[in-house]
Amino acid sequence: MSDKSPPQMDWPGIVAELHRQGMTLTELARRNGLPEGACRKVPSQGHYKAQQVIAEFLGLKPEALWPDRYPKGKPRILDTKKFPPVASQKDDARADKRRVA
Repeated sequence: MSDKSPPQMDWPGIVAELHRQGMTLTELARRNGLPEGACRKVPSQGHYKAQQVIAEFLGLKPEALWPDRYPKGKPRILDTKKFPPVASQKDDARADKRRVA
């Protein structure tokens, strides 16, 4: 069983909604300073800036449209009770400079 949520829209639905609002993928890319084909490549390649531009235009978050590309991960902070901080390898004692010389 997968705990991943399904996307809010599939790719044909995203393109259809863009067209309903009078926008094409090429024009959307041009207006946001991206290469003309960047938004058209989103289904096959993960172009994060283009995904963000499309999602913002539709009023959604990229995570809602492409949940498999934005995994929900747990924070990677270690539990300090299980893994206490390691003592520093540097000793606080000052070096005896008289012995060295």
